[in-house]
Amino acid sequence: MSTRPAPSRITPLIEPRSLSYRSADWQQAMRDAITDVDTLFSELDLPADYKPAARRAAALFDLRVPRSYAARMRRGDIADPLLRQILPLDAEHADPPGFVDDAVGDQASAAGDGLLHKYHGRALLITTGACAVHCRYCFRRHFDYSTQHAGGSHAEAALRRIAADPSIREVLLSGGDPLSLSNARLESLGDRLDAIEHVERLRLHTRTPAVMPERVDEAFLAWLARRRARVVVVVHVNHANELSDDVTAALRAMAASGATLLNQAVLLAGVNDSADALADLSLALFDAGVMPYYLHLLDRVRGTSHFEVSESRATTLMQEVAARLPGYLVPKLAREGAGDDAKSVLGVPARARHAVRG
Repeated sequence: MSTRPAPSRITPLIEPRSLSYRSADWQQAMRDAITDVDTLFSELDLPADYKPAARRAAALFDLRVPRSYAARMRRGDIADPLLRQILPLDAEHADPPGFVDDAVGDQASAAGDGLLHKYHGRALLITTGACAVHCRYCFRRHFDYSTQHAGGSHAEAALRRIAADPSIREVLLSGGDPLSLSNARLESLGDRLDAIEHVERLRLHTRTPAVMPERVDEAFLAWLARRRARVVVVVHVNHANELSDDVTAALRAMAASGATLLNQAVLLAGVNDSADALADLSLALFDAGVMPYYLHLLDRVRGTSHFEVSESRATTLMQEVAARLPGYLVPKLAREGAGDDAKSVLGVPARARHAVRG
């Protein structure tokens, strides 16, 4: 085991234990999530004429939304940017050319034990197929979690492969969402990875703190603080309205526990496809202690075409954002393709480079 000392902790300006969540709180929140169309429409007072389409689309991909997330949506507003991310629509039945089940090549990289090794130096563990929320643009909405996950007996095989490959310096915990795992399962997995000396960084990709901040409980914060490997938490926030006081407190508590916090968003039509929305998101993230990291173009997964924003429109938006904000608050515009050695980062157009601040 490595003798590298644990990273030093900075005394937070705000006590992280202003949060009083317990494991029972988030587990109950998972059980209480809205999973049927009638309940969603009733609680948000949505126009009834959208309900038949929502039922049809929910048959393709289940509806699931935590009540704390639904509470941030504007009642009666079918165009609310948070609602749009979880509302099933008839557009999900569209089948335009270029939209496929596995847009990023996950299945081709899978070996049956939940470990995906697509990029040099990094490996990704599909820890679970469960999520706190079902985002309608999900790039793994067709993924076969029943055969590709690192749970049960598969976990041993995946961990052995990581331990046997010293080129793997960073392990990404993904899913589903790794924060759907119990604290006990996270503890076991974290200890096993900490025992692999060449694993220097542990990265969690999670949407849960943004939609169900109850999950950031005392036990999880302690888990972050105990890790030997440096921990990076990549949260997934698409709109500034997602950053309620509870979410901001949860994010700050994670940072105070020693994690580096980054955000990756997806550029989504009708959600955040304006310079105002993107700039507001970066500023709100920074106020919450999170650095903007990536803004992804939509993964072209079957059932999600209504969310797509063209690359030319995306670069124009980023030009406008770069003219407003300092460079460190401008996320990298990126696309991921099946079989690529790395994400493709799309730079600010040359004509806009003079406008990038700092």
